[in-house]
Amino acid sequence: MFCSEKKSLEVERIVKANDHEYNEKFQYADNRIHTSKYSILTFLPINLFEQFQRVANAYFLCLLILQLIPEISSLTWFTTIVPLVLVITMTAVKDATDDFFRHKSDNQVNNRQSEVLIDSKLQNEKWMNVKVGDIIKLENNQFVAADLLLLSSSEPHGLCYVETAELDGETNLKVRQALSVTSELGADISRLARFDGIVVCEAPNNKLDKFMGLLSWKDSKHSLNNEKIILRGCILRNTSWCFGMVIFAGPDTKLMQNSGKTKFKRTSIDRLMNTLVLWIFGFLICLGIILAIGNSIWESQIGDQFRTFLFWNEGEKSSVFSGFLTFWSYIIILNTVVPISLYVSMEVIRLGHSYFINWDRKMYYSQKAIPAEARTTTLNEELGQIEYIFSDKTGTLTQNIMTFKRCSINGRIYGEVHDALGQKTEVTQEKKPVDFSVKSQVGREFQFFDHSLMESIELGDPKVHEFLRLLTLCHTVMSEENSAGELIYQVQSPDEGALVTAARNFGFIFKSRTPDTITIEELGTPVTYQLLAILDFNNTRKRMSVIVQNPEGQIKLYSKGADTILFEKLHPSNEDLLSLTSDHLSEFAGEGLRTLAIAYRDLDDKYFKEWHKMLEDANAATEERDERIAGLYEEIERDLMLLGATAVEDKLQEGVIETVTSLSLANIKIWVLTGDKQETAINIGYACNMLTDDMNDIFVIAGNTAVEVREELRLYAGQYGPNYVLLCFWWHGL
Repeated sequence: MFCSEKKSLEVERIVKANDHEYNEKFQYADNRIHTSKYSILTFLPINLFEQFQRVANAYFLCLLILQLIPEISSLTWFTTIVPLVLVITMTAVKDATDDFFRHKSDNQVNNRQSEVLIDSKLQNEKWMNVKVGDIIKLENNQFVAADLLLLSSSEPHGLCYVETAELDGETNLKVRQALSVTSELGADISRLARFDGIVVCEAPNNKLDKFMGLLSWKDSKHSLNNEKIILRGCILRNTSWCFGMVIFAGPDTKLMQNSGKTKFKRTSIDRLMNTLVLWIFGFLICLGIILAIGNSIWESQIGDQFRTFLFWNEGEKSSVFSGFLTFWSYIIILNTVVPISLYVSMEVIRLGHSYFINWDRKMYYSQKAIPAEARTTTLNEELGQIEYIFSDKTGTLTQNIMTFKRCSINGRIYGEVHDALGQKTEVTQEKKPVDFSVKSQVGREFQFFDHSLMESIELGDPKVHEFLRLLTLCHTVMSEENSAGELIYQVQSPDEGALVTAARNFGFIFKSRTPDTITIEELGTPVTYQLLAILDFNNTRKRMSVIVQNPEGQIKLYSKGADTILFEKLHPSNEDLLSLTSDHLSEFAGEGLRTLAIAYRDLDDKYFKEWHKMLEDANAATEERDERIAGLYEEIERDLMLLGATAVEDKLQEGVIETVTSLSLANIKIWVLTGDKQETAINIGYACNMLTDDMNDIFVIAGNTAVEVREELRLYAGQYGPNYVLLCFWWHGL
């Protein structure tokens, strides 16, 4: 069973291109989305249910019911229902307004237009009418309507570029590439209309960086991964057009799977008021009990001739039962101790606060003409209750504009020296800075102040050449020519852009790539390498490798990654160079630079062919594919020969130091997550004033599990007291 009738039981998805009848039997969701909480029919019951979860509202509802009982009520029910209805109405209007804008946004998205292949013709269709299995045409700068399998594009070899800012917040363009068998379809509508491939893939899930499936077409099967998929929420960039087949639509898309259901959120003030109301209500109960007992004693000793505010026949009730009824009467009489007006005031303040946020000129971003916008009036007061800020480092504290500054090659350091704030420091006479400054055609200014590296290149140092060759080959950068004929690089990672730019300015120029080759220019000589395999980077591996074959027939594996990982893969003969390079890396990290280790390995032709056959089998597997591939990557990435390390600079954003200082004065604690080396993280901490000189000690928490981290924290807390500030780097677990 691939897919049951109930969506929750779907374990595997089967989609056939251009065949609605085939796909409809699986009852896949259409492409309509809704993020709103209410409809016209459900608004009243759901909103009332949510509002009566507030203790005060529930209290006054119970009070209203009590006031309808004439034996215990001395006040008219109008005194309670009017303020209660006022509070509920104001809150309902506010909630309805918020949800109206959600409906408006949903309608705007659902009514967007896309070109869909229908009856062998491209027709404009609303997003809400797009179905699983449809083939869609996208054009440059257009939003992607659903999760698509890329079939073909205007770029060579079925490449396309997408911006994923709405998915992961990253503005760097990502490269996607169609299968070679489908990229041949091009823009031929008749061939696309006859395309009847069947995709068998994973069920809908929220993993943005993973996809596993198989395409069956023309009596052959082709492995699918995340590089073949374009997700809803992406924007097509620098690509004239592309065609894709809908795999997941509407609520099944990864974007919507990550969105979750809109929940009723409560602020800390709401929870505090609920607690206060409970305490007040408890006080009211105690007061009512005391008064009821007093009433029972009074009536048992003196009689009920003085009771005139409640009406029942004299002698009809016992003094105990009279006390019971009087208890409820006092609850009604003293109901004003629970301040219903407080809730009215809070709703008015929240509404007014949202307008003040929208009008705040100091929160206006003039560069993009974006004002502050309060999208909901429910959580505004939480802005003043913030105790902790969790921040990423790269692109948040820093500019995410990488510049190649220093490197270590075969035990020798090249490049200028910087301090924590990126200022150049004095260098020795041996390494007098010579300005080797070139305006890069990649769109960034490249400066390198060390003539000795150029001398090593000109003298033909084989290690230096191999180092730069690795930087030119081991990456995912794509190249293209602009209208002026200049070579432009499209990069997924700013680090890769900095390294490829550096190699280019030292004479090793990345020219172009195809699915099977990489063409570079080595000191003016064009060289084409056969691209045999790419071992992708991920957060677990923390490294990337490529396997290439040079024109002489030699097969080499080039690898770059975190030194903590790559050093474990080195051949034992690297011991002396490893020690020296480790010292250099610590020096680079102490200057606040981002570092990568660089290594390579020569591969035997027979061994590689056997390994590559196992890799093809693993890619074609439908079960445990990732585990098998990871094992093969580990197998070949061993016995590496160390070349050196790179160090790139990522300067702080403007205003970061002042912002961090202001937040610290407000007693707000800031936690920063980074995958950089420990020394780099500490150095950046000092640079942005998160760490200061008056902090006596820094404690490194290096546990790999929650239990180990907890024990280390307890150890330091017991040694220095529970209020001592600890700076925690759990970087081994990143």
